[in-house]
Amino acid sequence: MSSNLAVKLRSGTQKAHTSAENVGFMKCFLKGVVDRQSFAKFLSNLYFVYSELEAAITSNVNNPVIAAIYFPELNRRDSLEKDMVFYYGSEWRSLITPSSSTQAYINHIRELSARDPVLLIGHTYTRYMGDLSGGQMLQKIAQSTLKLSGYEGTSFYNFEQIPDKQAFKNTYRQALDSLSIDDATGDGVSPSVADRIVLEANSAFQFNMQMAKDLEGSLIKAIGQVVFNSLTHTNNPGSTEAPAM
Repeated sequence: MSSNLAVKLRSGTQKAHTSAENVGFMKCFLKGVVDRQSFAKFLSNLYFVYSELEAAITSNVNNPVIAAIYFPELNRRDSLEKDMVFYYGSEWRSLITPSSSTQAYINHIRELSARDPVLLIGHTYTRYMGDLSGGQMLQKIAQSTLKLSGYEGTSFYNFEQIPDKQAFKNTYRQALDSLSIDDATGDGVSPSVADRIVLEANSAFQFNMQMAKDLEGSLIKAIGQVVFNSLTHTNNPGSTEAPAM
């Protein structure tokens, strides 16, 4: 019997999804306004999150519910390591640290892993389905805006082992629906396991939104520098350019 978890997750996170798209950093990103330093920090925070999330899933893979949605081809840590080398060099491990919001997210994942690992599904759904969907658009924007060649600096978004993303997303949703989880509670008051997974998916959105908000200060500074440079640009000798009035 289907748990309809995929449908519950999709409908139950629509509001959070819209809110995430309206965070200042993401709105700028979607408009092609992002600088290299902010994007590198954005990916470095994700490196810490995915490292913790994937370690948690792997350590609980003997749980039959976790095993049913474990697709190692989704793992992003190794791809993010390539991006870290690109942006920070070979000594990248000593140059990056998680933001306070990222650390809070990591702590939450650890708590779920130890207390109720099935709830991690809410986080894998939010992250991986987003990466396979809107993440592909973010990759193209970053490549264009930062003038990146090929997948350099955007390996995170490159799912080499998933050539047909739409087919895979359908498979993933089917796996979610096939999970043997409680869809109701005996007392009719306490949330079911399915409802709690949806709550965690919304929690994942909240953590990701806060991580994005933390980057707005550096992005605003970068935008201000660009505006300053354009306003103080000196015309070349003989140039026909006229100063803006």
